[in-house]
Amino acid sequence: MRGLHADTGYLLYRLGLRSGQLFNAFLQKEGLRLRHYALLRFLATSEGALQRELSTRLGYDPSAIVGLVDDLEKLGFAERRPAPDDRRSRIVVLTGDGRAFLRDTDEAGLRATNELLDPLDPAERETLHVLLRRIAEDGLS
Repeated sequence: MRGLHADTGYLLYRLGLRSGQLFNAFLQKEGLRLRHYALLRFLATSEGALQRELSTRLGYDPSAIVGLVDDLEKLGFAERRPAPDDRRSRIVVLTGDGRAFLRDTDEAGLRATNELLDPLDPAERETLHVLLRRIAEDGLS
């Protein structure tokens, strides 16, 4: 019988959990969760998005998006504005404070990654990154 560590899928799952725990510890200090972070990162790549688009793109239930956007608005990290092409619709946009928060999280993310990948030397880290990126990009196409 094979042990759990012989299963690559299980190892990826466990490493994902550990990575999330490390980064989540930082986010929790700010009163946020990984879902908030994912929404902020998505908004940073756009000029704004309809809530239903956020739900579809991030894979979150529409009712969850409403609560997440509410939380981010309270913190001043995002705001709802009239959609330029349809004044009846609202888009969610990242604010300047939201952009500043994301810059701060880059350092926290790097610390979490370094802690997780501490057993690897720089060349191994680069190889792992290239392989994971290839898998992730293939899964997104």
